[in-house]
Amino acid sequence: MIDNHIVATVLVHLFTALAQLLLPKKTVPQMILSIAGCLLSFLLALALFMKVYSGGILTMNAANWDAPFGIVFVADLFSSTMVLLTSVAALAVSIFSAVGVGRARMLFGYFPIFHFLIMGLNGAFLTGDIFNLYVWFEVVIISSFVLLTLGGRIPQLEGAVKYMAMNILASMFFLTGIGILYGITGSLNMADLSLKIAQVEDRSVVNLTAIFFLVGFGIKSAVFPLYFWLPSSYHTPPSAVAAVFGGLLTKLGLYALFRCFTLLFVPDDFAQTVFIIIACATILTGAFGALIRTNIRRVLSYLIVCHIGFVVGGLGLCSKTALLGAVFYLIHDIIVKTNLFLIAGLIRQLRGTMNMGKLGGIYAEYPKISLLIAIVLFSLVGIPPLSGFWPKIYLIEAALMSKSYAFTASVILGSFITLFVVAKLWSEVFWKDAVVDEVIVDNFKPLKTGRKFLMILPIGILASTSLFIGLNAEFIIQVADRIANEMIDTTPYTSAVLGNK
Repeated sequence: MIDNHIVATVLVHLFTALAQLLLPKKTVPQMILSIAGCLLSFLLALALFMKVYSGGILTMNAANWDAPFGIVFVADLFSSTMVLLTSVAALAVSIFSAVGVGRARMLFGYFPIFHFLIMGLNGAFLTGDIFNLYVWFEVVIISSFVLLTLGGRIPQLEGAVKYMAMNILASMFFLTGIGILYGITGSLNMADLSLKIAQVEDRSVVNLTAIFFLVGFGIKSAVFPLYFWLPSSYHTPPSAVAAVFGGLLTKLGLYALFRCFTLLFVPDDFAQTVFIIIACATILTGAFGALIRTNIRRVLSYLIVCHIGFVVGGLGLCSKTALLGAVFYLIHDIIVKTNLFLIAGLIRQLRGTMNMGKLGGIYAEYPKISLLIAIVLFSLVGIPPLSGFWPKIYLIEAALMSKSYAFTASVILGSFITLFVVAKLWSEVFWKDAVVDEVIVDNFKPLKTGRKFLMILPIGILASTSLFIGLNAEFIIQVADRIANEMIDTTPYTSAVLGNK
């Protein structure tokens, strides 16, 4: 079904950013525009999701050029779900940014760049053209690099160099893979590619191309052994920026990985084994890395790596149950990781530091805020019936059915280490007596009530979303099940894009 409203969420962020550029010195109107734009984008994303959920896949041919010759935008259930989750996260971050980002950064264009980043994410999720996916990736990379360097502190610049170097390398692999694909098929439309790749007789060339895509998306997803740039860079920017990075950027890499390796390069037994090995190593390195860190955002950065392994393992098992579990975990993880970095920013504002050794006493002073944060931490661990519990059940079930005992053990061990890390964080930050550090006290200004509310509100929005996901697991399972079916049987996707061609 053709629907020209597919790109509405992309255009909203584009026009919001352009409007903010016309107000370079007026930070308050920029804040208002940002929140209003994100709210409108959320409503449009929700409408798009409901339309796809009830009516099936939607397409839009740019400039009325029919596929596969023109650029096509496709809203299937997977992409529309990702756009909706991105809109929820962006709305929360935009509210948090109003008080969580300094005025100096706002004057250097924080809000316009933020909206260009969200625009790039939505465009990447909705495109049906492999080269256009690369273009949207570049929009995201450029925007994220600017956000990472705003402020110009030495740790930021050091992290940005690592981040940019690895993303340039990833883009080189991605673009090389696209060039080979076009050379052997003569097409860039993903639906058309899925049909033509199956007809290529020289499978070695196809397998080589798949390796280029695996390395490119593996770097962007931060899988083992390509993950090291993430913990080195995600702790350096403001918490609002880190929340977007932690919740959404690596998930874009995972989305592209799932899209290409279910639509274009269906994994054989050897490829599935490779994915499982990568997943196990990613889980373990991320989990053990989190164990030895004392800075809250460094801990969260390694937990991002750990939990990416859960999702990649679902792709490696490549069964309907495994894909269902992986998609469910992806939905849960976007909301929880975004929220955790906002929580880290709130703690920084309440106490002046994120070093767990210098924290404490937050529960005694802020019991209601602490209980709200506890919901998020319980969701991260997967305490039943919260959102992190259900996808692990499906992943473990799929692993046992496939006799993948190494992945089963990795998921269980990674979950227990996550529980230990979260318990340690709760004990050090919330439960123990407050630690008085004269240097921090002398340089710290407590938050006013209004500013504190604007930091707590987005955390509450995302915590409520996590509760909705966990307590309405039956609906989320239905959504994830339909997405898994579309990954296994790609005929509806190709038919919607190409029609009778």
